[in-house]
Amino acid sequence: MSLTDRHEDFLIAVALTEFSVHYEQADPELAKHAWQLTASHLVDYDIKPAEAVDALEIG
Repeated sequence: MSLTDRHEDFLIAVALTEFSVHYEQADPELAKHAWQLTASHLVDYDIKPAEAVDALEIG
């Protein structure tokens, strides 16, 4: 199965969010940076949260 660029953008955002959540206590600065990268990625690619949920079929 080949992913579209849009799906790849969504998965990158999800991966960065997961990383941020799991490393929040171990390394707060790194977790904060991952969260900021997530937000920037979503803004740069004009991805809205509801759109991501629908596209990844997780809602």
